[in-house]
Amino acid sequence: MLSIIVDYVQNEGKRASLVVSPSSLTLNWQNEAEKFAQNLKTLVIRGTLAERKRQIEEMDQYDLVITSYDLLKRDIELYEKRDYPFRYIIADEAQYLKNSNTQNAKSIKRIKADTRYALTGTPIENSLAELWSIFDFIMPGYLFRYRTFKSMYEMPIVKEENKEVLGKLRMLIEPFILRRNKKEVLTELPDKTITILNNEMGEEQKNIYLNYLAQAKQELAEEIELNGYEKSHIQILAALTRLRQICCHPALFIENYQEGSSKLDQCIEIIQEAANGGHKILLFSGYTSMFEIMEKELKQRNIQYFKLTGSTKVDERIELVNEFNKNPAIKVFLISLKAGGTGLNLTGADMVIHYDPWWNLSTENQATDRAYRIGQKNNVQVYKLITKNSIEEKIYELQQKKAELVDNMLSTKTSFINKMSKEEIMNLFS
Repeated sequence: MLSIIVDYVQNEGKRASLVVSPSSLTLNWQNEAEKFAQNLKTLVIRGTLAERKRQIEEMDQYDLVITSYDLLKRDIELYEKRDYPFRYIIADEAQYLKNSNTQNAKSIKRIKADTRYALTGTPIENSLAELWSIFDFIMPGYLFRYRTFKSMYEMPIVKEENKEVLGKLRMLIEPFILRRNKKEVLTELPDKTITILNNEMGEEQKNIYLNYLAQAKQELAEEIELNGYEKSHIQILAALTRLRQICCHPALFIENYQEGSSKLDQCIEIIQEAANGGHKILLFSGYTSMFEIMEKELKQRNIQYFKLTGSTKVDERIELVNEFNKNPAIKVFLISLKAGGTGLNLTGADMVIHYDPWWNLSTENQATDRAYRIGQKNNVQVYKLITKNSIEEKIYELQQKKAELVDNMLSTKTSFINKMSKEEIMNLFS
């Protein structure tokens, strides 16, 4: 995208372009522009309302303007008052637009621009409505209004598995989708090896898991009987979360639990051996509270580490990333999957550990790509830790099904799998 903007600036260059990204990535865009497009005049919209108002009024003095989804929806009236027609508008991590009813989606669609781009590794996470919302940003009206799209395409594809309709939709969208396969475009990348490592719960951990599983099944059956499946989603999610936490470490919610966790033991053993061998590790988890337990273990072994979560400030993120990449003494980077799964360049690491499986495989893959990207010189080893005979095995099976989601829509002729059915969810408790 920077190349396109540079080409425009060199040949015409009369107007600014706008990048909208998650707030955690705005400075990263500026850093990349300074590194690869030094002649671009860049502006990051930030600061107080008064400061942002002044910056928006001066946008035409820059080539590239960068803001966040969060600030854009706060400042949308300032942009509309300014009535500035951007040359390009780029939605980075465009899955932020997947729900067309959110202010993120509504605000960015009100910005004027000649050409619109959407960048995302996950154009479809759960349903075709997400794909429609992204297209509604880049080409408003091309896939009709959502109600029409739903009746013409989504329902026949999802409910009826109509392959003819699926083919028609694919023909509509394929000319406007450039799918990047990393191995095809980055042939210089070294190998990536993914290994599934199973662990078995100890006696106490296993008893806690089985007791809670039996309790959850009974309570959910009563809840669904009383209120129906559709109104029981919060209770179902809470029960699934608790089972996942037990697999990670029962101490995440059981006070004064002292018996340990087989997964944690396995993880620390991998880290110790890797650190001794001179490797640098990215460790992802969906639970930031798990890091507090890990930190104690790392400190006991004198293993130096950094930590990045949703509470880490944007400026500090950049500093931590740069220091980790250049400092061989920092062996481990603990990263919250949601806060640090995208936008970071951490090629200083050559090992990735996914401590707990996430529902969507593409989210894990994006996290892995913090290390496996342009600039990586070493082979990358990826470990996925899965607890046997637990919900984690079932999540892993679902991941494999969901991995077909994008392929089914964008590159194959097989049927499209929509979001999890009632039977799939209840099977998690079997």
